[in-house]
Amino acid sequence: MRFRTFVAAAIIGAAGFAPAIAADEPQVVRQEMMKKVGGATGAMAKMVKGEADFDAAATLAALSTISEVAGSIGAYFPQGSETGFETEAAPAIWTDMDGFTAKLAGLKADADAAVAAAPADLDALKAVFGPLTKNCGACHETYRLKKS
Repeated sequence: MRFRTFVAAAIIGAAGFAPAIAADEPQVVRQEMMKKVGGATGAMAKMVKGEADFDAAATLAALSTISEVAGSIGAYFPQGSETGFETEAAPAIWTDMDGFTAKLAGLKADADAAVAAAPADLDALKAVFGPLTKNCGACHETYRLKKS
């Protein structure tokens, strides 16, 4: 009986340990960060499209999320993280790190300006949303692999 308990505990322990290792991988961290940006962008897109009521607090939270991610995600693209964990990061990131860093800086600047503007109505959100998402799209064109 003790042996079975030991084996079960070892299996459960190993299963719990494996995801903890993967969660620390830069590819996984940056994917989670991009999911946050996607969620923030999606929430604002619903407002812009009229699918959700404008919410100033939610808008500010979404813009703040984008700013925070843009300011920190660059650290999660070290050499050696070009592949694995189903990454969609394009090789151009590592061959043009200066260009990639500049795109992130542009996104951060746009997000910071939008946070500072603190959109108080839908028209104000639309004014900052377009340039912000255009910045996202431009970066994805060069630095994100196309899904097959």
